[in-house]
Amino acid sequence: MTTESTATPAQQIAAGYAVGGQALELGTVVVDGTVDPGAQIRIPLATINRHGLIAGATGTGKTKTLQVIAEQLSAAGVPVVMADVKGDLSGLSKPGEAGDKTAQRAKDTGDDWAPTAFPTEFLSLGTSGVGVPVRATMTSFGPILLSKVLGLNATQESTLGLIFHWADQKGLSLLDLKDLRAVIQYLTSDDGKPELKALGAVSPATAGVILRALVNLEAEGGDTFFGEPELEPKDLMRVDAQGRGVITLLELGAQAARPALFSTFLMWVLADLFTTLPEIGDVDKPKLVFFFDEAHLLFADASKAFLDQVEQTVKLIRSKGVGVFFCTQLPTDVPNDVLSQLGARVQHALRAFTPDDQKALSKTVRTYPKTDVYDLEKALTSLGIGEAIVTVLSEQGAPTPVAWTRMRAPRSLMGAIGDDAIKAAAQASQLQATYGQTVDRESAYEILNAKLNAVPAPEEGDAGGFAGVEASGEVEPMPAPAQRAEPGIVQQVLASSAFKSALRSAATVAGREITRSIFGVGRRR
Repeated sequence: MTTESTATPAQQIAAGYAVGGQALELGTVVVDGTVDPGAQIRIPLATINRHGLIAGATGTGKTKTLQVIAEQLSAAGVPVVMADVKGDLSGLSKPGEAGDKTAQRAKDTGDDWAPTAFPTEFLSLGTSGVGVPVRATMTSFGPILLSKVLGLNATQESTLGLIFHWADQKGLSLLDLKDLRAVIQYLTSDDGKPELKALGAVSPATAGVILRALVNLEAEGGDTFFGEPELEPKDLMRVDAQGRGVITLLELGAQAARPALFSTFLMWVLADLFTTLPEIGDVDKPKLVFFFDEAHLLFADASKAFLDQVEQTVKLIRSKGVGVFFCTQLPTDVPNDVLSQLGARVQHALRAFTPDDQKALSKTVRTYPKTDVYDLEKALTSLGIGEAIVTVLSEQGAPTPVAWTRMRAPRSLMGAIGDDAIKAAAQASQLQATYGQTVDRESAYEILNAKLNAVPAPEEGDAGGFAGVEASGEVEPMPAPAQRAEPGIVQQVLASSAFKSALRSAATVAGREITRSIFGVGRRR
């Protein structure tokens, strides 16, 4: 047995990654250009819900790292949700192909590599993709997440929140895009102007800007995403007959013109999970792991209210047994308050061609633990394809030593399987029966059209004068809306110490209610 005094630098680094329980095997240590197959680098499975970051320039091997981690999570019985923005993760569903490069990588990393396929579901946002179509209702998506997708400013976001609040109070279900358009058109019509005025501080001009943004979203295919049947998060948390976690891949499809919808949709799922999953504390393995690929899309041009909510959700979802990994080119793409929540770091090569690149490189180096083995600034620009600088949390919760790591090769196919194969797999999926057909039941659009056409006349005592809202029995009462008395109140509440204290009490019912309201999730339960 090697003693500490006789251990090589690679072995000393690997000693910091020793794990008593289950772990994900990432690769082996490289020192001075030499790889040591016996110096294994791993992430304890019990710390995956402490979240992580996978970063690096284009072409450095980030996607393969995603693949390796997803494969091992699935093998350990942990379901995985991944945004397949570029379509090259579909190979997870097929066994890999042996070759000289794969054999050499297996030898370098001490891996008994064997071609393996993993249980994979293919979902598409909206009905125009090749996967099983998934949707969210406008009500459930909420005004804050929708504002991010529409690119609204803070004033417009506040106005949209008041419009949602009005619809909630009137019992008007906002299921799809035409429902919200109908509500805004009604409020800006002669019949609705008294209602608009009663909302207070809602400018008709601002309402018009929101309406035009909705029209643009519809023109770009966004109308096929909002509607029913709405995705149930439990369908993302399945295992197959062999006990392997199902890997759910979300493909962009026709939403390519508005990629922010992609990452924002995942944030909606995460927020919805937070409201429904029980507190479980520390566990041997997570219940679900999310991968936000192209994470810069989630944070770019986001309001402070939105960023605060992302930070709080990431911070608190850990206790529900859910892990979150952000994948992007530069660590600086992720806000510092979110970055500080990420326990695992897998940093592939960075480029330093411009002054901004050099500045980002220097910032990245400062976020790593000190090391006497590597010159990190030089190492981060010298990494080969499929190599990364790694540090994770040990089973005791302490950062592990910095390790130049040669990553393992995926056991599944390293490439796309093609649209025809994805479509065939989606058609054969058990989820097709649940989500394959669009449902368009009576909602705000039909009710407001009937009112504007003056049929039938409202009965005395009918809530808000909207005939048929309760009498028909088809539209259920909306959940209690978040209190929003005036524009800007969301920002004021989020900044208050009382609110932040309440969030830290997320184990209580009150904590869950607050978290549900801050993302505007209004799903009926």
